[in-house]
Amino acid sequence: MSPLAASNHAPPPLAPHCVALGKGGFLHLRNTLLAGQSPDATAQLQAAGAAAGTELFSVFCAWLPGYAGVSQPEDLDASRLGDVLAAFFRNAGWGSVALEPLGGAVLAFDSPDWVEASPGANLGVPSCYLTTGLLTSFLTALSDAPVAVMEVECRSKNDRRCRFLSGAPETLQALYDQLLEGRAYQQALGL
Repeated sequence: MSPLAASNHAPPPLAPHCVALGKGGFLHLRNTLLAGQSPDATAQLQAAGAAAGTELFSVFCAWLPGYAGVSQPEDLDASRLGDVLAAFFRNAGWGSVALEPLGGAVLAFDSPDWVEASPGANLGVPSCYLTTGLLTSFLTALSDAPVAVMEVECRSKNDRRCRFLSGAPETLQALYDQLLEGRAYQQALGL
């Protein structure tokens, strides 16, 4: 008899706001939506990501005391934030993450194995749309201030990593405007 059967207790849920979905099923849903060529597919994925990001932040808050020994995100020492977020996203199945400040006003999230990317798809543009919505709402809740997120490198367009830039909405809008003028994001950020 298993220890679980002997105790007559069901295991606790992984998280009250989440359901487990295999990576293959997740990517199939995403790719099917994008393949439909719906003009609002990217907006729908971003909206779904935004809803998921709010719930994922609740999961992060519940996970934080056991991992980092603090009861609230604001109690976390800023020098540990990158390592704690990297551990959380990796443990949640999203992929490996490294955080890097860029140009003083932007924070880069880099991942060589982000789950939403489709390596080899050669899509020509960054396409982790659900992630941009997810990170926008997650980081807005974390910082308690509006945050915008833009993907500038993507494994779906054969880049070696996915790179998401986050910052104040006006900062990313100015960056986006420069990208539309043909500047590389590194040049626009003065890197």
